[in-house]
Amino acid sequence: MTKLKLVWQSAISAVGVLAYIMLVAWIMNNGERLFGEMDNYIGPVVFLMLFVFSATVTGLLVLGRPVYLLLSGQKNEAVKLFFYTLLWMLIFVLTVFNIAVFV
Repeated sequence: MTKLKLVWQSAISAVGVLAYIMLVAWIMNNGERLFGEMDNYIGPVVFLMLFVFSATVTGLLVLGRPVYLLLSGQKNEAVKLFFYTLLWMLIFVLTVFNIAVFV
């Protein structure tokens, strides 16, 4: 697998994580308006279920393809894809942080 293909696959995975996080953040920010006020124990249960679901989704987006490559015997590509994905995510974190600080 070429380096360019690994970089693009990692970028797509990182964009998927960013989009999912933005969606969940929007839902959490507008939760009371969307779902009403939750005074009972169901609110924390929903939050924890969303937390576990989010960990699974983001874990799949970050680790799914590298694990597949690793199990297919392509160890070098798997490691490179994983670290390229982390690099893209770091770039996105720094970009969002700069937007939050300077806007």
